[in-house]
Amino acid sequence: MQNIRRENISIILWLFSGCFLIFTMVIVGGVTRLTGSGLSMVDWKLFMGAIPPLNHQEWIDAFEQYKQYPEFKERNFMFSLSDFKNIFFWEYIHRLLGRFIGLVFIIPYLYFLIRKRFTKKLIFQTTILLFMGATQGFLGWWMVKSGLVNNPDVSHIRLATHLTTAFLTFSYTFWIALSLVFPKKEFSNITLYKISFILIFLVLIQIIYGAFVAGLDAGKIYNTWPKMHGDWIAESVYAMTPFWDNFINGLAGVQFIHRTFAYLVFGFIVFLFVKSKKFNLNKIERIGVNTLLITVFIQMVLGVITLVLGVPVWLGVIHQLGAFILLASTVFCLFIFKETR
Repeated sequence: MQNIRRENISIILWLFSGCFLIFTMVIVGGVTRLTGSGLSMVDWKLFMGAIPPLNHQEWIDAFEQYKQYPEFKERNFMFSLSDFKNIFFWEYIHRLLGRFIGLVFIIPYLYFLIRKRFTKKLIFQTTILLFMGATQGFLGWWMVKSGLVNNPDVSHIRLATHLTTAFLTFSYTFWIALSLVFPKKEFSNITLYKISFILIFLVLIQIIYGAFVAGLDAGKIYNTWPKMHGDWIAESVYAMTPFWDNFINGLAGVQFIHRTFAYLVFGFIVFLFVKSKKFNLNKIERIGVNTLLITVFIQMVLGVITLVLGVPVWLGVIHQLGAFILLASTVFCLFIFKETR
């Protein structure tokens, strides 16, 4: 870290600020999803949508708009205006934060670009970041729109796409920041890098299935552990035809994959930890491996408790944050073990 270039400090702070805001966005998004607030704003206005209803009549108009869609007609038909305001709050904060993140990314980007603070590599990397952020906004509305047509639920596949893109945007932002924090990294380990490379794909698959579980409310069935109501593999896991559909659209099948894949991720990280003992790692590398092991252990425990308790909102959000920290730890290990060229 002593090799950080002075002119890059402000860029590093900007990138880490982006990481923190994306982290916050995931928290608010998790609360929005778990409180059933995601379909309360039924239109998408890039600029005017930043202004909430400001008086009683505007609230009435927004509520009447909401009443035209499936969620109110089929699920929340007993809602009062006060109930509507409660769910509107979280979705509004979620969208407002998204706009704020966009400004935090694009304004400094233009400033650094105009002042010629970016290298050619950084211009390329940060431009990709802007594209990923814009794509994330589009995917958010694409997801919400799926719950405004026939069913009062968003598509779990679109939810997974939206969430995974947020995780990937964070990961890439974090990676760029790390490359500036360690501009002349002299340490690497090809064996542990290969293991970390495989691990990051396993973690991403687990995150995708976590989104499937959230989107289908699959965490509210089979709330026992380690077995599924007395069976290691419940019959409903493979009840649908075609067979593969169980693991894409089936509640039991999706939950089975998520809870089983957790063992694979945990085992792979333990393998990385044991393998790392064979090498003389420096302090930074050792911190990375130890953090990864501690994080996955806590995440496993959180997952079990969240399942057994039927996914209370606060635990669901903490479990999602655990996934975020686990991915960040994996990205860090991937970076520090990568050979510098």
